[in-house]
Amino acid sequence: MMSKNVEDALNGQLNAELFSAYLYMSMAAYFESITMTGMAKWMRLQAQEEHGHAMKFFEFIVDQGGRVKLTAIGAPETEWASPLAAFQAAFAHEQKVTGLIGDLVELAKDEGDTAAGIFLQWFVTEQVEEEKGTNEIVQKLKLAKEAAPELLMLDAVLGRRGE
Repeated sequence: MMSKNVEDALNGQLNAELFSAYLYMSMAAYFESITMTGMAKWMRLQAQEEHGHAMKFFEFIVDQGGRVKLTAIGAPETEWASPLAAFQAAFAHEQKVTGLIGDLVELAKDEGDTAAGIFLQWFVTEQVEEEKGTNEIVQKLKLAKEAAPELLMLDAVLGRRGE
């Protein structure tokens, strides 16, 4: 049985993961508006992945006898200055989520909640991948600058995600 502190913190993270999905859907809409459909597809798939993360928290809370409590999700940004700015925002967001997961790991340890600690290890590994993936795209966009051929090529590559 998890403590109230752990339950509340996991619910907070569940809601943070739902916000992440919402943010990536907003980024997908931005990319659609500038006809970068490959980047939009990449963001849609990222949103689905984040929703899946939220559901992992949902199931864990339920499995541990806790109560899932959904809260209001704030409005995400809707405009970015460029594809680079959007992916830089995505990378910064993933860094923030990494910090949140780290805080949860510490809380689980402090509360002596071994089950939560083990559960969270998957997310620790996942965040390494999330940061690596978004940072690689940021670096490629920096190399491309605003050159249309390079941006269009990267858009096409990102559109193949999930194939």
